[in-house]
Amino acid sequence: MSRIIALFNQSGGVGKSTLTMNLGYHLQQRKHRVLLVDMDPQGSLTLFMGLEPSELKETIYDSVIADRPLPIHPNIHGMDLVPANIKLSGAELELVMADMRDIRLQDALKPVQEQYDFILIDCPPSLGLLSYISLVSATHVLVPIQTQYKAFCGTELLLSTVARVKSRANRQLEIAGFVPSMYAKSNSQDVRALQAINEQMSQFGKVFPPIPRSTALADAAEAHVPLADYNKKHPALATLQQVAGAMEGLK
Repeated sequence: MSRIIALFNQSGGVGKSTLTMNLGYHLQQRKHRVLLVDMDPQGSLTLFMGLEPSELKETIYDSVIADRPLPIHPNIHGMDLVPANIKLSGAELELVMADMRDIRLQDALKPVQEQYDFILIDCPPSLGLLSYISLVSATHVLVPIQTQYKAFCGTELLLSTVARVKSRANRQLEIAGFVPSMYAKSNSQDVRALQAINEQMSQFGKVFPPIPRSTALADAAEAHVPLADYNKKHPALATLQQVAGAMEGLK
């Protein structure tokens, strides 16, 4: 049965797209069939995977709004990708009046769902309808969270959103865990934030070891390759492997 994991945080700049790409890569290295779905109008995941968002004729927008088949770009670093671009930003307004808006993404995924072991959805940094329909479609939610006080303070709103979706629209939704990101152990604020994340978030789901702050992650994304291909000895790879292993154990 396919596991559909929404990578969600309403805050921007926490490493969602980077984590989506690299987690997908480690899952496919473990012989799983992986589909990445870009639900962010900024198209960062699409760009990281080597596509130019502005040049795309069809994106996830066409599937969610116009009921067209998913425009799947196959076998990019061993993964398949459904891209996005700025056109998706208009979907928020169009979905307000759309019939059956809650399940638009869910319906778009159904025809291909059994072709994949994992479908990873890169949610936009907002609590709007694009994030909402992503959570409705998912079996699990994985939360990247920056080890900064401000980012940690936003988790209460994030958790209430997940609880709201779970209470009615998607009763099967479960939290797959929290991935602290951009961690600098030399920064005392990062250390305090990581301690708070471990203490307070562990009651809701597993808290993974932090992904260190590193220019290599941004450099790999700029080169359109996973971190493991860019720097095979990078310390973040151990955490990515651990997260991938935990995703395999999801029910």
